[in-house]
Amino acid sequence: MPKRLGVIGAGVIGLEMGSVWRRLGADVTILEALPAFLGAADETIAKEASKIFVKQGLKFDFGVSINAVKKVKQGVTIEYKSADGSAKTLDVDKLIVSIGRVANTTGLNAEAIGLKLDRGFIVVDGECRTGVPGVWAIGDVVRGPMLAHKAEEEGVAVAERIAGQKPHVNFNTIPWVIYTSPEIAWVGKTEQQLKAEGIEYKTGTFPFSANARARALGDTSGLVKFIAKADTDEVLGVHIIGPMASELISEAVVAMEFRGSAEDIGMICHAHPSLSEAMKEAALAVDKRSLNI
Repeated sequence: MPKRLGVIGAGVIGLEMGSVWRRLGADVTILEALPAFLGAADETIAKEASKIFVKQGLKFDFGVSINAVKKVKQGVTIEYKSADGSAKTLDVDKLIVSIGRVANTTGLNAEAIGLKLDRGFIVVDGECRTGVPGVWAIGDVVRGPMLAHKAEEEGVAVAERIAGQKPHVNFNTIPWVIYTSPEIAWVGKTEQQLKAEGIEYKTGTFPFSANARARALGDTSGLVKFIAKADTDEVLGVHIIGPMASELISEAVVAMEFRGSAEDIGMICHAHPSLSEAMKEAALAVDKRSLNI
């Protein structure tokens, strides 16, 4: 159990590891090269997550440039330049480096059979076919998110295609989960993506502090956010930070697969008390119709 833990990289893995060790009592400092926190997540969720993690005692430094990492007798010393250009030194007992993942195709000898690689990834078409007849590729070695559940869906789809069936994997409804405490999960578009694309939308949020089950669990941090198309009310994205977010996000995936509306979720009866009621309330909030806030 390190008293002082350093983490380079504030992505999914860095946050998960930092969150675990902080809860175990370590003094955790996370260094990140990017200037913003959780840039891939919706801004509302990222701001809420930052507030919660800082309150838990996690320390962050963004926009840094690592100059040197040295193993010393007492542990590890990290020399880096802060966002303001000042030189800083961080002394820790242990260091986790989590600065991204790459496709593990080194030594595969792909070129020998004509497999094309792009920055280490095996080139495939929309159905996971490579350029070599009879050879397919799925998962972390091909395009798309490096997620276990995405790889599983691709594997099933490839087996079905080989069997002559017509499966489909919708990359727009693959859920993302960060297993911190509280959990973070989302599916679909973020608010900043929709702004960049010029798509008109409306949003609704609901805090877990107003959810009876969350209060009974003693875990009321976080919120649910729904984003729907302005004219049709179709759900474009759902973003959650809070207890059991990894479980709650599946309802949003189902709604989006069927091109459901926020009103559809708001009209469904959810058990009481349950965390899922926060989904219903956030969906109702899209049209300012929340019942319990």
